[in-house]
Amino acid sequence: MELFPVHLLVLLVMMNRYVLGPLLKRFRGNRMDGTDPDYKPTVCVVIPLFNEGEGIFHAVKSLLAQDYDADKLSIRVVDDCSTDDSHAWALRAAEGHPHVTVMRNPHNMGKRKGIARAVREADAEIIVSVDSDVVVHESAVSELVLRFTSPRIAAVGGRTFVTNRNENWLTRMIEIKFYFAQEWLKDLERGFRSVLCLSGCLTAYRRHVLLELEPILEARNIAGIPIKYGEDRFLTRQIVKAGYETVYTTSAWCQTAAPATLAGYVSQQLRWRRSNLVDMLCGLSHAWRLHPVVCIHYVSQLALLLSYPLTILHNIINGQFWEVLFLHMLIMGFMGVIYRVDKRNLPPEMRVPTLSFLPMAFMMPITYALLTPLALFTLDSGSWETRGKPAPAPTPTPVTPPTPAPSVSATSGTHRLPHLPTQAVGGG
Repeated sequence: MELFPVHLLVLLVMMNRYVLGPLLKRFRGNRMDGTDPDYKPTVCVVIPLFNEGEGIFHAVKSLLAQDYDADKLSIRVVDDCSTDDSHAWALRAAEGHPHVTVMRNPHNMGKRKGIARAVREADAEIIVSVDSDVVVHESAVSELVLRFTSPRIAAVGGRTFVTNRNENWLTRMIEIKFYFAQEWLKDLERGFRSVLCLSGCLTAYRRHVLLELEPILEARNIAGIPIKYGEDRFLTRQIVKAGYETVYTTSAWCQTAAPATLAGYVSQQLRWRRSNLVDMLCGLSHAWRLHPVVCIHYVSQLALLLSYPLTILHNIINGQFWEVLFLHMLIMGFMGVIYRVDKRNLPPEMRVPTLSFLPMAFMMPITYALLTPLALFTLDSGSWETRGKPAPAPTPTPVTPPTPAPSVSATSGTHRLPHLPTQAVGGG
């Protein structure tokens, strides 16, 4: 009986995520994903880079294949002092493309400061932020730009597909997790144009808004220690806090490889958990500015995030853990069925079996019980926390290995390659 408030939290969050959000999408239809085909701004794609290796080559090549007007599109790669051959691969991808600029920071600055530097030097109206480990579909930039239907819309996010979904049980589980995270969980926030986390994998921003918020973004720290994780969520929250609207579309998409090992998955989840906690806790000071429905959803998610580990501990102490685990398995199995029905028309290689989500019944209580407390005690972590070893490129293309990167002046830190005929290479 003492856990009744937690049961209410679970019910509230589940109803918002899986009932109210999808209902809003169903009733509002095209109004949730409106487009303006007459809006054709200049666009600069910014790619923050750190120890991605060959992956950056494929990311740049996919952007060179965009169907957006080439005269209005430029690309800037910002290398944050990578210690591997990432810089050389970036230069290799940029050869022959004068509208591609490869920059190198004078010292390790972190993702957000690296992006801010590129934004200051760009002159485009729209900045598209793309992670260095993704391959972007050829229509992604066009689809993002189409969604800027109002001056109040400051950011538009796209979705991410898992390329190695069938590699092992973990990637199959992540495939279904991504499906619900991107096709269900954002619907409530989308309905009120207040999406509170737009992924750095693929998001477009109005440049003037980024410049307006730059002092806040640059000063981000905990107890005086600069924070380099969770930059995407922090930026999105600051945009909403400033009174702008944020939207999300599944029509713009990219591909990336999911963690295929438990160590990689735990590292990723710990980084995301820190981001969720620090940003949601800090956001309480202005959550009241959100639409009441979004505000209630926001607060209930934070309350559940903090109480869930205590609930798991309570169930273990009282010998009820296996009962809870069985309930988790029923829920995950049902979600697997929903995924499978929705994806039934896709080719087999583009979907995973129904039971692939069952391991989440074990992973969720374990990771929440262990990682949430660990994240709370390590919120002042200041590292990039990358995977350490770059993931395989989603769509590898045979290329000649790059030559060693040229020496870089700490004062300039920018390389612009010779003007040669542009030759778009790559794919989405």
